[in-house]
Amino acid sequence: MQKKLIQKYNTPGPRYTSYPTVPYWDENTFSLESWKQTLVKSYQETNQKDGISIYIHLPFCESLCTFCACHKHITKRHEVEDDYIDTVLEEWKLYLQLLGEKPRVKELHFGGGTPTFFSPENLIRLLEGLFENAEIHPEHEFSIEGHPNNTTREHLQALYDFGFKRISFGVQDYDLQIQEAINRIQPYENVERVTLQAREIGYESISHDLVFGLPFHSLEKMKETIRLTKKLNPDRIAFYSYAHVPWVKGVGQRGFDEEDLPTPDKKRELYEVGKQMLEELDYVEIGMDHFALKSDSMYQAMINQKLHRNFMGYTTSNTQVMIGLGMSAISDSWYSFAQNHKSVKKYTDLVKGGTIPVVKGHILNEEDLLIRRHILNLMCHMETDFTEAKFPELESVKNNLAEMEKDELIIFEDNRLKVTEKGRIFVRNICMAFDLRMLRNQPQTKIFSMTI
Repeated sequence: MQKKLIQKYNTPGPRYTSYPTVPYWDENTFSLESWKQTLVKSYQETNQKDGISIYIHLPFCESLCTFCACHKHITKRHEVEDDYIDTVLEEWKLYLQLLGEKPRVKELHFGGGTPTFFSPENLIRLLEGLFENAEIHPEHEFSIEGHPNNTTREHLQALYDFGFKRISFGVQDYDLQIQEAINRIQPYENVERVTLQAREIGYESISHDLVFGLPFHSLEKMKETIRLTKKLNPDRIAFYSYAHVPWVKGVGQRGFDEEDLPTPDKKRELYEVGKQMLEELDYVEIGMDHFALKSDSMYQAMINQKLHRNFMGYTTSNTQVMIGLGMSAISDSWYSFAQNHKSVKKYTDLVKGGTIPVVKGHILNEEDLLIRRHILNLMCHMETDFTEAKFPELESVKNNLAEMEKDELIIFEDNRLKVTEKGRIFVRNICMAFDLRMLRNQPQTKIFSMTI
């Protein structure tokens, strides 16, 4: 039965780190000035109480990992660090001029690219510049993505001393054949070293990113990766489905062909077996793709209905304002989205010219805001309520969900929709039934990865 459901619902679909999703942003109603206005409005509403989040995109990598769809810039020239940090700090000053009062930074995340491409000294210079005119919120959570091959004890200690208590390491898989295929050679010993060092220094939450469905993946290889992962006992595990989107990232340097990928049935078996193994190791499934030990703050956020999802993925902090700094970074004022230029040069030129380097965005209308809330509820809590927030075209949406209700993926109770345990793996499909922008304008080309 499960196999038939996978065949039935395995269609291209968004991951819903936002609604509307980026391909459906209406750029005709967006302008840099409208972005500034909505940002200031949201900031004034929430800064003093809730603070803001900052995401800083550090795009440089020394080599290309061919499974990755992130915006990155490949170089071995570390002299690029200084100019890039100067530019990010100049961009931050442009926002400070706009916002006025000192921002209270509750959440800060360094993503990439490879944030640990940057030296510890340069990361601290970036942080010190960031907080010259900003305050650290008393309930702050600072985190970074680290590459096990180049993260040093000096990185870990310097960031910890500044207030970083969470770090995630990209593992993907420990099998050498898979690593060679995706151009990510990374021995277990390197992951072990950085994990134990982070724990020794005092990091409160250490996460490992694993990916299933990679080329040459098999049950035996995945079981071995999870066995090795358990030896290190990370607090969180992100268990991602490999998103095969060659129309987005091309095929350069990859060491595999299409036939080397597991079939959809095999891929789903990898997930089911992996999930069972993780649960047997006392990890609890959180939202979509994530697992955590009960001692971790993400589990507590789920239990307390405080889990949130944005362009950084799942977070335990819910701030209305998220400012993205750096090339390609996306900002969110709740009322609007804005994305920076994806070219390092174009991004730098705009900032040096005194302009916030936004290239596109979207102003959310009332319908967008309502749908966004329901999709967030489903992605974070696996349920949503229509009692207070009437949903536009609700009957039409219920019709879209009728087949899923018949397949026992969801249940309606009074004015509440709940995702069943059987339906958790189809939550992206369930959210798609609410996605009125996509339903009104179905994509004519491939823009999303498969949902299962």
